Amino acid sequence: PPLPCFFFTDTPRLYGLRKVVTAAAGMMTAGCVLRSGLPSDFFLPDYNLEIMGTILIGAAQPFFQCTPPLLSGTWFGQDERALSTSICLNANQLGIATAFVVGGFFLGGKTPDALDEYLLIISGCSVAAFAATVALFQDRPPTPPTASAEKHAAEHDLEYSKGLGGGAFLTFPDTAKQLLTTSGFLQPLAAFVCSIGVTNVVSAFTSETMQRAGFMRETVIDGIGAGFQVAIMLGGVVLASYVDQTKRYKPVTLACFGGAFVTLLLLGVAEGYQVTLHPAVVIAALLALGASAGPVQPINAELAVEVSYPADECAVEATQQLAGNLFSALLVPVCAKAMTFDWNFPAPGDIRGDTLVLLIMIASTYAFFSGFEGELKREAEDQKGDPNHESHIADPKGTFTLKQAKGKEEREAVLTATGDLGGEAGDK
Repeated sequence: PPLPCFFFTDTPRLYGLRKVVTAAAGMMTAGCVLRSGLPSDFFLPDYNLEIMGTILIGAAQPFFQCTPPLLSGTWFGQDERALSTSICLNANQLGIATAFVVGGFFLGGKTPDALDEYLLIISGCSVAAFAATVALFQDRPPTPPTASAEKHAAEHDLEYSKGLGGGAFLTFPDTAKQLLTTSGFLQPLAAFVCSIGVTNVVSAFTSETMQRAGFMRETVIDGIGAGFQVAIMLGGVVLASYVDQTKRYKPVTLACFGGAFVTLLLLGVAEGYQVTLHPAVVIAALLALGASAGPVQPINAELAVEVSYPADECAVEATQQLAGNLFSALLVPVCAKAMTFDWNFPAPGDIRGDTLVLLIMIASTYAFFSGFEGELKREAEDQKGDPNHESHIADPKGTFTLKQAKGKEEREAVLTATGDLGGEAGDK
């Protein structure tokens, strides 16, 4: 929901990461319990409880979806942050995958009482997760893993020592305006929005897509839908690990969009009536789509933090989540209407309208992101004082690497390669 995003960005600074996450976990658990109908005999009718529970669950969501970059920056080193953010952000996909499988098992062709059992299981899992969060979750490690984390912790402690209580409140609108004018921020934002739009639309219409492709058994479709979500997670883990080591945010993002375009086009052909593809090809295309479109979100969440440093990580991610989810809310009904139309092409055949909408969106985002250039400012802060660390500069020509141990001469060589100085080219 958009409203909690406006308040969320200040709460970790005011109260600390642990208090915020545990409070949100408690809110989520309370919402699940209310939706299960457990208190209905003592308080309100079931319908009112469901509304209250749904509101609590929705209000808690931003506190989980917007914290991964802050969590990664607080707890992990500069060669681990993209992977950490990928696992945190895409853990949501594992929840969706579980819903496909467990929900299908409990609710498929069964009585309404099965829904109560399903909601009770969710409530039990939520209580267990909340208890683990209270017992195990900590604000920050005893020793900051990076220079930027140390600087952030020192600034936070200084504010409290002066009695400032964490600073002003409701700063998100102003911060969001500043982010939108920051050089290099709009391209990661567009990539994030496009990725979340594609994955949300595909998730919403998995059943219709698979039925058009020839799959009819709901249990099989549920399994395929779960596989799509797991592919998002696995693709994110692999590609985020690669980005952590190479800092090649731009080439990886563009490759992901290229892969998403090809696999989505293949799915579009499978949905059509003129060409019949083997079921294994359809499933492979859907999994490849998840593995290529999904990783764009965590990779560009980290890239946005890099180019906007020292801006608040929570504000960066809240801006991306707010834009992405609002866009998805508009995109889903548009695609629902577009799927009622088929467009015939000499090759590869007829393609459904919603697939065309997504293909156009991916192609447009690819073209816009191709112009990305930005300085990895947070990494520059982290490598200060470490003579053995490799620093990276990203610009339209690629990602350049320099070893700080070689000092000023190699930096000048890299700047030469980017066109800022004359002389030898740096290492690509």
